[in-house]
This record gives sequence, structure tokens and C-alpha cells, in this order.
Amino acid sequence: MNDEIKTKALLDLSHSMAGRYLKKYEYPYLAIPDIKEMILDIQSKLSDEFIRIKEGVFVHKTAVVAPTAYIGAPTVICAGTEVRHCAFIRGSALIGENCVIGNSTEVKNAVIFDNVQVPHFNYVGDSILGYKSHMGAGSVTSNVKSDKTNVVLKIGDERIETGMRKFGAVLGDHVEVGCNSTLNPGTIIGRHTNVYPNSCVRGIIPAEHIYKNKENIVMKIKGDND
Repeated sequence: MNDEIKTKALLDLSHSMAGRYLKKYEYPYLAIPDIKEMILDIQSKLSDEFIRIKEGVFVHKTAVVAPTAYIGAPTVICAGTEVRHCAFIRGSALIGENCVIGNSTEVKNAVIFDNVQVPHFNYVGDSILGYKSHMGAGSVTSNVKSDKTNVVLKIGDERIETGMRKFGAVLGDHVEVGCNSTLNPGTIIGRHTNVYPNSCVRGIIPAEHIYKNKENIVMKIKGDND
């Protein structure tokens, strides 16, 4: 199972400006404490296709940002992305190409790969969302445990100490998260997995599965979109 949560198993690094940085991490969650420094370095190498709209915030000239959106530093927003009304990007955010950051969606300390949609009332904090992943309306990454202790990854009977107090989720490429679902701290979801609406997800969910509830996680059948 440990192989399933490695960076190369979860993410196509060609679909993010963070790819060359993330490839040095065997497991992608290890990059979460370094996201701010990663973004600052990326900003120092941006082309003139990016416009500095204020100190520490760079937006590609083809991106569309609603006038009511708030964007804190450091942030990079890539080509073709739409940031909708009342979005709240708190900072330390790298948002890829052709993404949607929707109304009343909050993002902080996150890497969002290309073609990701977080379009309605979402929270993405201390997280990495892989290529073409999608979070349904009202779904959130919970990034702090209720007892405020460090997040522990649970893989079967194995417990892996992350050393992080804040760690939301890592979504592999093409993950679909149903509306109003909560991804608890330290959730990792493999590529092409679907999460049912109104789910409470914790731990490691394998690739190519359907998460119905914690006792009912089934492998996908080819052509089955249920």
C-alpha cells in the first residue's frame, strides 16, 4: 500500500508548475510544509505572460479573476483559470491552468494541478489536488485534528507520523469527490477514485475504487460510473 501513496503513483507531474519541485518528494504530502517557498521560487522564474496584480500575487494574462475575489500572497494563478466571485485565496497557493476556483471557495497553502475544479463553497487547505480532480459543492478538506495533535497516516495497521499539525488531503489525478463530503486530516485518495456525496473520509483510499462509506469501498468495474 505504501507504493500507492507515492508521488509517482498519485500525480502526473507534467500538469503543474510544481512538478519539478514535487518530484524530489517520494510522498507528496511531505511537500506541504514547503509550499510557500516553492511558490516564491516559481514566482522568480515566471514569464512576462504573468502580471503582478499586487505584491506577491501573479496572474496569467488569460486568467479571469472576479472583482470580488480576494487573493493573498504568495499566489500564482495560471493560464485560463477562472476565479469566481467571493473566492478567498488566502495565500501560499499555486493554481494551475484551466482551473475553477468558485464562489465562496477558500484556498490556502495548496497546490492545485491543471484542470481542477473546486467550484462551489469548498475549502482546500494544506492540500494537493491532482490533475482533473473535482470537488463537488460543499466538499472540504479538514486540515486540523479536533485535538490539535499532529496528523497520523493510517495504512491498515500501520501508523505513519507526519510531524504536521496541518495536513488536509492529497487527491490523485481524476479523483471525484461528491457534494458535501469531508476529507478528514491526512486523507489520501488514489487516481480515478470516486467518493460518494455526504461522505466522511479518513485514511488511504486506493486508486480505481468507489468510496461509499468506510465499510464499503469497492473496486470499479470498467464502464461503471456509479
